[in-house]
Parts: sequence; structure tokens; C-alpha cells
Amino acid sequence: MPTPSPVADSTPPTPTPPAPSPRRRAFILAAWPILLPALALISLFPYLPAVRSPNELCRLRQTQALVEDGAIEISPALKRHGWVGDLSCVAIRRDERGHIAERRPCPAVRHDKRFGERRYFPSKSPLLSFAAVPVYAALRLASDPVPETLLVFFARLFCTVLPTILVLIPLRRFLRRRLRELASADASDSASSDIAPDTAAADRVADALTATFALGTLAFSYAALFMSHGLTGVLALATFLALEHARRATRPTLAYLAAGLFAGLTVASEYTGALALVPLALYGLCTAPGGLPGKIRAALAGICGVLPSALLLALYHAHAFGHPLTTGYLFLNDAAYQGWHVGGFLGIRLPDARAFILSFFSPLRGLFTLSPILLLAPVGLALGLSRRRARAPLRADLILGLALTLAYAYFTSSFSYDSWGWTTGPRHLTPLVPFLLLPIGLALFTCRHNPWLTGAFAGLAALSIASTGAMTLLNYIPDSLTNALHQVAWPLALDGYLPHSPLSLLGVPNPFAALPGLIAIALALILTVRALLPAQPRARLKSLGTALAAAIAFSLLHAASLPDDPRAMARDAQTRRFLEERYAPRPFSASIVE
Repeated sequence: MPTPSPVADSTPPTPTPPAPSPRRRAFILAAWPILLPALALISLFPYLPAVRSPNELCRLRQTQALVEDGAIEISPALKRHGWVGDLSCVAIRRDERGHIAERRPCPAVRHDKRFGERRYFPSKSPLLSFAAVPVYAALRLASDPVPETLLVFFARLFCTVLPTILVLIPLRRFLRRRLRELASADASDSASSDIAPDTAAADRVADALTATFALGTLAFSYAALFMSHGLTGVLALATFLALEHARRATRPTLAYLAAGLFAGLTVASEYTGALALVPLALYGLCTAPGGLPGKIRAALAGICGVLPSALLLALYHAHAFGHPLTTGYLFLNDAAYQGWHVGGFLGIRLPDARAFILSFFSPLRGLFTLSPILLLAPVGLALGLSRRRARAPLRADLILGLALTLAYAYFTSSFSYDSWGWTTGPRHLTPLVPFLLLPIGLALFTCRHNPWLTGAFAGLAALSIASTGAMTLLNYIPDSLTNALHQVAWPLALDGYLPHSPLSLLGVPNPFAALPGLIAIALALILTVRALLPAQPRARLKSLGTALAAAIAFSLLHAASLPDDPRAMARDAQTRRFLEERYAPRPFSASIVE
């Protein structure tokens, strides 16, 4: 009799998950200039509720008014959700028939009983308020009332963080293309005909620049806030990228239409974004293909793209302030701030040497002080524009960068430096930063064979990421300080005062909740330096030593500005205690959502 076979196990074997393909692993490794900044931006959420950030909260009051009242006036929302700053107050006088006869700023008619009606609006441009409407509406479905911390977090995530992450993709592609063209031009100009273009070095420089822009400049600080400066920079950059694409497209009309749309949104995001539009419009016209007919078609398409935003913005102004071209700055509720916006265009007057020097070199918030890698932009502009055989696309891009640099330098020198408020760096210069990247890349690529210069530049890039990262962990920088980086940003971070994060909002205490963002910044810093250093071991060792020396030297130079006057030291110590008492979340604690 045959032996029965053993009963087979009826449980199916556990399937082994497929290992990631080499192509997918290679893609993830190659995408580090986008993935690491994305992780840092999503993971770190600096917000101090006790500071009552007026620039952010006045916009969110209008978002709440739009959803709850279907109105742009925020007076009822202020009563429901609390008073904030940065408001415009319109005092209204009506005639015998009840029609509006006159609008005046509230402070100017405080004791005039004829102006008995008061309407409040944010003093800011309205795009962000409207952009956050679907965010707030969705949050109200989950929780009503919506905790303010959650509203700020998700408004930032969808309206400033995600646009910044998304624009990194075409930005990196553009930088790679331009630097590869530069490598090809250098190879063709070489005396030896068998020299291949150094495209690998071009790609490494483009990757390092993308990561440094995202984490080592004001783009990081203002992507992490519900303010308009970061979004304005993204929209101005998107306008340029659309124009740059149009010059290469076989059917460019759609690209010019998109450029016009982005340009209109730039002004709707921040009124001073108009500074970038004149150079960008001239760039688009000069580079439009197809001769005069092509330029006319480009201009018409761009105008069609601008019109929707321009018309909606004009209707907003007319309804709120009585005229399509009148902004909320004419009706500021705080009379002390009105002098900053009177005269010229939105307060832009004749230049002042003090405002220029402090905006670029102040130890508290100078553009070059916080991001020393940007010092290479003038060098790159000089190198690129002096090249006799520079190709037309590169020359046009550099001329645009020069024009925007001059425009924004004039602006920051002509506007009141004392009006920047509790912010990181010269916030209104944020839209300029992306247009400095190509000149910086040209300087980096041109000097790639010199290990000493390469190392020094890599040190400046690393220091930019470290300095801006530390400042962004706080991101509410009191203007009474002398050197915020060394007085409060680094000390608070080292003492465990780390910002909110998605993990901390879920109950995970710091420092563990902030670790993903901090690790992302650290890895991006290391990979940026690695991308800029030479490939040869001996040259790399020289460059690494030079990078370390440059970073230390610049840090010591920056630290030399610390005050030694006892009165100033006591004032700064009091400011630090103020921030420690109001910092949220507390060290080794999770966020409290209120």
C-alpha cells in the first residue's frame, strides 16, 4: 500500500517585496537637490503664536472672512478671531441718499463724526488671502473652529512651501542647460579639438546651486512663512522660465500666455513685484523669435495672460479703497507706518547709502551676510558679460540678471530700512535671489579647475545653508538685535528651541520631531560641498581645507560685530529671554495646538 504524501501547508508563502530597481535608486540619488530641500521645507514649521505675526495673520483674517462671510472686509472676522496688525482702515462718509461720498484713512478723521463707518482690510496685496480659501474651507470640514496653529501650518504648506518645491524642478533643469551650453562653448573654443564638454561638472554645479537656493537663501526663510515674498519670487521666476521656454518652443504663444499669467499673479502677490516685470517684459520682447510679427504675437499673448489678474486686482482695489489703482497702504490703520509708504511708488524715493549698506551687509540681516554665496553674483556677471563669444541666450539672461539687480538695489536703497520688521534678512529682496543663480553658477564653473577658489566657494555655500537654516529655525528676528545669528539663532537651536513640525503636531517631542528636517539640511550641506569640490583626490583635499578655512574666517568676521557695550549687551540678553519665554514648542515638548 503506498505511503500517503504529507499534507501540504495551505498557507501561501509571504511574498517578498521587490527590491527597488537600480534605475529608481539612481533617480532618488540624483534628485537630492530637490528631495532634501522638500523634506526640510515640509518638516520645519517655525511659528511663534505669542508674537502674533501681523503680516501672516492679517491675510488669514481675510481668508476667514471670505469663507465665513463671503466678503473681503475683515471687520466681523476680527471680532470673531481676534485683533491683528498690518491693517488698512477705511473711514466712510455717506451722502443724504446713503451713497459713499468720501473715503479717508481712519487715523486722519478719528474725531470727525461724519466718518462714522469703519471698514478693515489687510494692508497687503490679496493673492495669498484668496489662495488659502480652499485650505481653510477644507479644515473647517474637519474641525470648527479651526485651531490657529493648524491654519497657519496648512496655509503655508499649500500656498508657499509647495510652490517653492515645485519651481525647483524647472529651475534645476534651466541651470543644467545653461551651464552645459557654457561647457560646450568652452570645449569648442579650446585649442585642442579632442576636449569633450565638461557636462558632468556643469550638472554638479547646477545641483549645488539648486540646493543652496532652496536652503541657503531667503527662498528658504520665506517659503516657511505665510508671507508674500517667497511666493512673489516663485512667480517672478516662473515668469522668466516661461519666457525662456518660449524662445525655444516651436509654438511659443501658450508659453507667452503663461508668462503673462505668472506676471499678473506676481503683482497680485506683492505690489513691489512690479519691479521685476519691466525687465522681464523687455527680456521677453527682445528674445521672442519670429522677427517683428513674432514679437507682436508674444506681446499680445503676454497681455492676454496679465489681464485676468490685473482686472481682478483693480476690482478688489475699487471695492475696498474706492479706486482701481489705490492700495491699502494709503489707509494704514497705524499712523506711525504711513510715512514709510508716502511719496514715490509705494514709498520708494531717492536712494540712501545707509539703507543700501544695511540691506546687503548688515550683520543683523544683510543679504550677503546671511548668504555669502551670493557675493559671487557680481563676479559671475562680470565674467559672463566680458566674454567676447558669449552665446546670445546666456548674454540675454545675464543682462536680465544685471537689470534686476540694479532695480532691486535701487529699491532697497530708497525704501525705509527701518520698516523691515521682525523678519529674516531684507525680505523684499527675496524675488531677486533666483536671478542671481546663473551668474553664481558661471563663476563656480569658470573657476572649477582652481582648487583654492573652488574650496572657498564651497565654504561660502556651506555657510549660507548653515546660517540661513539656523535663522529660519527662528524666523522671527527682532530688529533691536545687532547680530541675530550668533545672539539668538544658534544659541536657541543648541539649547533645544526647535520649531514645530508635522511630527510635533502629532505629539512627538523635540528634538526628535525636528530631526527629519535637520538631517535633510545637514545632508544637503554635505552633498552641496561634495558637488562643488574637484574629483581628483589631491585637489579635493586642498579644496576641502580651503572650504573649512573660508567658512571659519567668514564666521569670525560676522561674529566680530557682536556688541561690547554693556547697555547693548543687556538689551540683547533681554531680547533673547523674551524669545525663550515665547518660543513654541518648548524644548523636549510637543506642540500644543490652540
